[in-house]
Amino acid sequence: MKAQDMISFVNDEILGVMLMVLILGIGVYLTIRTRFVQVRYLGKALKYMVKNESNGVGEVTSFGALCTALSATIGTGNIVGVATAICAGGPGALLWMLIAAFFGMATKYTEGLLAVKFRRETRPGHFLGGPFYYIELGLGKKWKWLAKAFAFFGALAGIMGIGTIAQINGITSAATSLFDPEQAAVAFSIGGVGYTWTTVIAGAAVTLFAALVIIGGIKRIAKVSEVIVPFMAATYVLFALIILIANYRSVPSAIKSVVVGAFDLSAVGGAITGLALKTIIQKGVGRGIFSNEAGLGSAPIAAASAKTNSPARQGLVTMTGTFIDTIVICTMTGLSIVITGAWDPRVTGVQLQGVDVTTYAWQHGLPFDKSISAFLLMMCLIFFAFTTILGWNYYGERCLEYLSGGKKSMVLLYRVLYILAVLIGPYLTVAAVWNIADVFNSLMAFPNLIALFLLAGIAAKETKVFRENHRRLKKRSREKQ
Repeated sequence: MKAQDMISFVNDEILGVMLMVLILGIGVYLTIRTRFVQVRYLGKALKYMVKNESNGVGEVTSFGALCTALSATIGTGNIVGVATAICAGGPGALLWMLIAAFFGMATKYTEGLLAVKFRRETRPGHFLGGPFYYIELGLGKKWKWLAKAFAFFGALAGIMGIGTIAQINGITSAATSLFDPEQAAVAFSIGGVGYTWTTVIAGAAVTLFAALVIIGGIKRIAKVSEVIVPFMAATYVLFALIILIANYRSVPSAIKSVVVGAFDLSAVGGAITGLALKTIIQKGVGRGIFSNEAGLGSAPIAAASAKTNSPARQGLVTMTGTFIDTIVICTMTGLSIVITGAWDPRVTGVQLQGVDVTTYAWQHGLPFDKSISAFLLMMCLIFFAFTTILGWNYYGERCLEYLSGGKKSMVLLYRVLYILAVLIGPYLTVAAVWNIADVFNSLMAFPNLIALFLLAGIAAKETKVFRENHRRLKKRSREKQ
């Protein structure tokens, strides 16, 4: 067995399945311990998302911290990952993706809460936190090795592919599809593979823009994310809504296919005959988890920098990331694909893969010219991938800052290497990079999941305090009226 095949097998059949079961199980457990916080306080969470604390202590606003997390979370998985799940598991995979997101909201809440509770101000105005600190400080010094393991794998996951090579490959591929689909303008070749001028120019431009933002640190990343993330998310949702409105007669049957297909294979037709229910669940849950990153331990690193005095409040804000990423954006993508039949080779004539599935959905679902629809989707993909580059750089830097004891020289070196990885990314093989990155993702998630399970009691107590304070405030408000 080749090394790449072995890595793929370990990732898909061992780490992937094990991680999926653990993350879903932890989500159910935390949902119970927090008394269904994602149901009881979703409305308040969405309110806190845009209403910052006037006297909160931190480095960036709560909204800025959320946008930083979303910049890494909302990415190609929302376009390509959903398509992959539905093609492999049928429409029913979308329902399992939403089930994973529902329980994942409790996980994200707990991660954000613990990040703020155990964060540290390492120097005036600079806050550092995340799984490494709530492992070390929440579980005790004897667990510091586990905290370091998380930080080590987190730093590698960022620079080894998920935040750099895979994303820049997605951007340059999208640009080439738009401006030089025939790949006629070849700039040079490496090992017999030709690279177009579009790839060269797009890669250099993205690297330059990314470097200008990354060099500015968390405050600049947060400021850029506060502008780009809401804009790109709103734009994507808008066009997905247009697809649903333009095809409103097909929406009820699409929803039926999603619900029934999650449990009854015969109801969704022969396109997935022979698929086991296990495949439907695995593809849906797996893509849902890796789309919203609940349990991975990445989002709490951004949450720790928020200007807040309440761990539970920031936990609620962090929780909205999963709601926006999966329950809103992924649902829009999934319904667009099901409505247009983009996943079904009986409709398309061929078995489409990856971004081509969503492209077909937009081209046949939007009431625009096909070339315009494809252009709009590709622009969304480019923005999604670009912000992922920014978000994962921040995660990797904070992990290295913890490992190095705050040495600025090490963080600066990481920053330079990260930018170089983006620069050379378009000319590397992305398949192997994705497999390696997924392995590092799994390895960084395990320490985080252990901590979430062991610290669930603290999260439950903080939630109870928040709930009681909330009740008192409501009572005082009624008395004043």
